[in-house]
Amino acid sequence: MPDDVTALSRRSLMMAGGATLVGLGSASAQGLPGPERPVDTGRVENGRVTFPNWRGPSDRPSPPPPAPLPPAERVGFAIVGLGRLSLEEILPALGECRKAKAVALMSGSPDKAKAVAAQHGIRPEAVYGYDGWDALSRNPDVKAVYIVTPNALHRDQVVAAAGAGKHVLCEKPMATSAAEARVMIDACAKANVKLMIAYRCQYEPYNREVVHLARGGKYGKVKLIEATNTQTMSLPEQWRLKKALAGGGALPDIGLYCLNGVRALMGEEPVSVQAQIHSPDDPLFREVEDTVAFTLRFPSGALALCSTSYGAHETRSLTVQAEGGAIQLQNAFAYEGQRLFLSHREGKAEAREERVLGARNQFALEIDHMATCILENRTPRTPGEEGLQDQILMEAIYEAARTGATVTLKGPEGVVARGDKEPAKDQAGKDAAGRRLDLTRGPEPEDAG
Repeated sequence: MPDDVTALSRRSLMMAGGATLVGLGSASAQGLPGPERPVDTGRVENGRVTFPNWRGPSDRPSPPPPAPLPPAERVGFAIVGLGRLSLEEILPALGECRKAKAVALMSGSPDKAKAVAAQHGIRPEAVYGYDGWDALSRNPDVKAVYIVTPNALHRDQVVAAAGAGKHVLCEKPMATSAAEARVMIDACAKANVKLMIAYRCQYEPYNREVVHLARGGKYGKVKLIEATNTQTMSLPEQWRLKKALAGGGALPDIGLYCLNGVRALMGEEPVSVQAQIHSPDDPLFREVEDTVAFTLRFPSGALALCSTSYGAHETRSLTVQAEGGAIQLQNAFAYEGQRLFLSHREGKAEAREERVLGARNQFALEIDHMATCILENRTPRTPGEEGLQDQILMEAIYEAARTGATVTLKGPEGVVARGDKEPAKDQAGKDAAGRRLDLTRGPEPEDAG
């Protein structure tokens, strides 16, 4: 074909296509009616945009689109403490929250606080020093504070926040002793503000799925649980290696995920504990412990074998061995990367399958849960009583390791009383013996969608 004919043909096609696009654009711009296609346009139902499932039956349905509250209706949080966790995880997570927003900062580093405020659109007058509780109390935009400071500072800061009339979300561990935890609970109760401890894994989808599977009875009675959380540490000057600030070493920092994780999984409270602690001759561990191993026995007969260390390669795993199958969650206590595997008999074969869930930011989930509790006047899933029980149990673990004896445990000291209007959404409200589960927890968190 001659070159001039080829060029003409191509030019004609391009002009025709362009005219079609212009025509469509003009019709859209003029607001001309088109065919109704709810599968593509969606519908508004109860203030949310919903779409029908467009995928075939062999594929997992896509989640609904986010439905955040209007910015003016979201719960305003002040972030207290601007260390790594706040800057790397919590403030970015607030950008994903649907019911919460960052409106204020409190820090002992004015230059850092000024820079962070500018980055996150927080007004300069909403930046406070650690002595700024009176000024913060007069800020109507702040409904709650999220305390993200070294453990030994939690008690006084929670008491100050309660005195300022603000609801409190406090990082774990709750405190450095059970005595401090009791003071925090009493202060918030007297001020009539909510207190929630930031056990993020109890809001993370994969961890919640493990709880559902273990309690649901699909694999029968739980016999053994293995929980491991280890990592290596350096820089002896960091606060986590100072007893006065941390209260302890690997146990309250990362071993707490094992302790709280198995308690949340079972819903029961342990009746006894055995433990061992080892710390090498190393400058890092002059004040706090390195490695802890402990065994919890539950009323149902299940045993939980837990281990944690500041001196072992990073491993964060949770395994449940039941009568009829096994549940393994890799990266159970990590910020991301969870993988869930199920093993069970299938005919004459042993089947091993991976269950894939939609990933969500667990910090955003926990913050939004606190916001929901404030907006709807609900008890948090992980209130102060949950943190107090872990403090009591950690003290028992230290005693068991010190004495070499089995320590017998009493029932939880603080039992959560729920309001009449709160949904009773426990996975299994009572165990096989008729005992109530989740004594130190509020109702289950809402489904994030």
